[in-house]
Amino acid sequence: MNLVRAVRSRLGWKLFLTYLIVVGVGVLVLMSASALSIPSSFDRHMLGMRETMPGMMPGMRPGPVRDPDLFSGFRAAAFEATLLAAGAATLAAVVLSLLVARRVVEPVRRLVAATRRIADGHYDERVELGTPPTADEMDELDQLAVSFNQMASRLDRTESLRRQLIGDVSHELRTPLTAIQASIEGLRDGVLQPDQATLTQIHREAGRLQRLVDDLQELSRVEAGAYELRRRPLDVERLLRAAAARLERQYEDKGVALSIEVEPGLPAVAGDEDRLGQVLLNLIGNALHYTPAGRSVRLRAWRAGGEVRIEVQDQGIGIAAEHLPHVFDRFYRVDRSRSRPGGGSGIGLTIARHLVEAHGGRIWAASDGADRGSTFTFTLPVDAGPPDRPAGGSP
Repeated sequence: MNLVRAVRSRLGWKLFLTYLIVVGVGVLVLMSASALSIPSSFDRHMLGMRETMPGMMPGMRPGPVRDPDLFSGFRAAAFEATLLAAGAATLAAVVLSLLVARRVVEPVRRLVAATRRIADGHYDERVELGTPPTADEMDELDQLAVSFNQMASRLDRTESLRRQLIGDVSHELRTPLTAIQASIEGLRDGVLQPDQATLTQIHREAGRLQRLVDDLQELSRVEAGAYELRRRPLDVERLLRAAAARLERQYEDKGVALSIEVEPGLPAVAGDEDRLGQVLLNLIGNALHYTPAGRSVRLRAWRAGGEVRIEVQDQGIGIAAEHLPHVFDRFYRVDRSRSRPGGGSGIGLTIARHLVEAHGGRIWAASDGADRGSTFTFTLPVDAGPPDRPAGGSP
C-alpha cells in the first residue's frame, strides 16, 4: 500500500515505473520473437550448410535436416544468449531510467519549492536555469521555468506597487488631514479665529482629500475597464480649447503662458469627449505643476498618416531618462521626496494612458533631461465622419 501511495504521489516513481514497463514489454517481445524464429532459422541454417558443404556431410539424405539433439542444443544456446542480453539491457535501462527520472523531476521539484515560497509571500524567489539556453534550445521545462520567473517578476512588481500604494495614499492623506486637524484644534482652543482665511484653508484641504479619493476611484474603474466610451466624431481644436479654458485661470494665477497650435484642416477623431477631455486636463494640469512661473506650455495637434497626434510641451523641470519608462505607472513619482502639488502621485498619468489606449491610441513621454522641459504626446485614430462642430464654429 505504501509503495502504491508513493508511486501515485511521486512523479519520479511514475516515470521510473513507466520506463520499467516499457523495458519489460520489450524483453517479452524479444523472447517471444526469439522462440518463434529459432526453428525456422535453424532449419534454414542447416539447409544452407548441406547445400554449400555436401562433401563434409556425405551421409545426409534429402528431406528434413533437423536433428533433435542438435536443435535442442542450438535452441538452448540461443535462449541463453537472449536472456543474458535482455538481463544486461534491463540493468542498463534501470540505471538510465533512474538518472533520466531524476533529471526530469529535479527541475519540477525546484519549481514546486519556488511556488511554495511565492505562496508564502517571497515574491523575489526565482527558479535557477543554470546556463541560460537560447530560445531554440529550450525544452518544455526550460520554458516553464522562464514563464514562472516572468510570473514571479510581475507578482513582485505588483506587490511593490501595492506597498507603494499604501505608503503613497497614507502620505497623501496625512498631509491634508493634519492641516484640517490642526485648524480644528486651533479653532477649539481659541488660537485661530473662525474667519474666512481659516475656513478657506479647511475647505481647500478637504477638497484635496476629495480629489485624491476621486482619483483612486477613477483609477480602479479604468484599470478594470468598468466604463463605456461614447464615441462620436470630435473636432480636435474645440477639444483642446475647451480643456485649456478650464485651466486658464490657474495658468494666469501662476504666471505660465498657455498656447494652442492646430494644423489647418485637421480631421475629426472618433472618441468620448468627456474621457478625452479628462486626458487633456491631466496632461495640461501636470504641465502646469512642473512649469515655473514666467515660462510657457504649448498644446499642438497635427495629422500623421491615419492618426492625429496631440502634444503637450512644457518648459518645466524635465524628466531624467531613467524615469521616462515609468512615468505612466501607478503612483510613480520622479522625486520621491515631493508630494502634491509638487511631485504628484502619478494617478492622473496612469488614467490618461488607460483612456488613450481604450481609444485605440498610444501615449508616451519625452524629455531632454533636468530643467529641459517635457513633452507628452498621444495619438487618436482619424474619424471618417464630419467633425462634431456647433453651428457657431469653434469657441
